[in-house]
Amino acid sequence: MTDTLSTPVPPAAVLPRVVDLLAARAEEHDRDATFPYQGIEAVHEAGLLTLTVGRRYGGPGAPLLDTVRVLAELGRGDASVALLTAFTLLSHAEQDRTGSWPAALYRRLLTESRRGPALVTTVGGEPGAPVVAARDAAGWRLTGRVTGCTGAEALAWIAVRAVTDEPQPRTGVFVLRGECEGIEVDPVWDQLGLRASVGHDLVLAGARVAEELALGLRPADAEPEPAEALDAAWRDLALAAVQLGVGRAARDWLVARPGPVDPVAVGELECALVGAEELLLGLAGRIDAGEAEAVRRSGPVQLLAARAVLDAVRAAVELAGGAGLSRRHPLERQLRDVLSARPHGRPARAVLDRAGRTALARAPKPRGR
Repeated sequence: MTDTLSTPVPPAAVLPRVVDLLAARAEEHDRDATFPYQGIEAVHEAGLLTLTVGRRYGGPGAPLLDTVRVLAELGRGDASVALLTAFTLLSHAEQDRTGSWPAALYRRLLTESRRGPALVTTVGGEPGAPVVAARDAAGWRLTGRVTGCTGAEALAWIAVRAVTDEPQPRTGVFVLRGECEGIEVDPVWDQLGLRASVGHDLVLAGARVAEELALGLRPADAEPEPAEALDAAWRDLALAAVQLGVGRAARDWLVARPGPVDPVAVGELECALVGAEELLLGLAGRIDAGEAEAVRRSGPVQLLAARAVLDAVRAAVELAGGAGLSRRHPLERQLRDVLSARPHGRPARAVLDRAGRTALARAPKPRGR
């Protein structure tokens, strides 16, 4: 990677090589559930890990549309690497929109990003078991467990959503170094798919956070900030893009294998993927253009795209017969990866409930007689 973040190699020129490298080692990392250090290094060297660093910080400032396209390509190679990349890109994009990290801290992150891969993510506790922030003389101490922290063993920085133990609790984001004292990685990760994302649990046992790294503190019962809807929309489409890439890889393997295949059945699969792609790219472009209604539609679009990709990969496995379930071929891994990606997105029931309530609220009132 060059000394500047503002002039990366154009993604179109480097993506095929990166995707091929990721695909070559995806099976190995999946089998052993090992972190894909070489793959992340390749993404970094190609300038893709800082693609969304804002122009005001000397970065390329990629919009959501380009981010979706890049993540879909990375997903074709290795869904775990694409997922790890997605969370870092989302963090940089959010900083460009909100500037929530202190300037000195973000400069430090960018300096680290020039020297090597600097992965970042935002995490929180489970419902009913939040991470708790307690005051001390130097700032805050965090206590709690974060379940399934993607890339836990290799994160440079972790932004932890937590609730304070004050009489009037507040919520906020507390920024920690990945290897700081008081953080322990509990190696419990043994998932069906996305195994190379190595989502071990984090145990926070009094991890110290300086006062200036407690961000956005506000009453726990406060209404969501307007910016949070756009953050969620970026996340919705980024995660769906990773799944789309997996679907494309499954299709590519199916049509390239020797032997006859029903073109109508392949056409059904292809139509599902084309529909998902058009949904994601179309909505991403509208969000980039500043359409408020497009932001509100990201949940349904993410759900529809994820369902379409899952249907396509299942169809590919069925069309491949026994080979589709053989560990000697990638289809069974791709099916596991698509299934395992679903918990990273919004729960389907929550998306459907919100969509239904919105539709009911907009229903025309019956005219009185």
